[in-house]
Amino acid sequence: MGLEDDPFDHRITKSGTVMVSRGGQHVVTVAGAQAQKLIGKLGRSDEEDQQLLARATGNYRRGNERRGGSGAS
Repeated sequence: MGLEDDPFDHRITKSGTVMVSRGGQHVVTVAGAQAQKLIGKLGRSDEEDQQLLARATGNYRRGNERRGGSGAS
């Protein structure tokens, strides 16, 4: 299940925080300078917004996860 099937949603509050949810469940609230940077980047494209929101929540693959299998490290 990817971002296309289960996208993030966000709401920007009057106080400048970004409330991020997914599947109707609140995931994280981003505040302060981090929220202002995120707000400045949101709105360019839906795909880019999804990546930004995933990074803000920590639900982002960084490419260093092991993919299974049995091998020596």
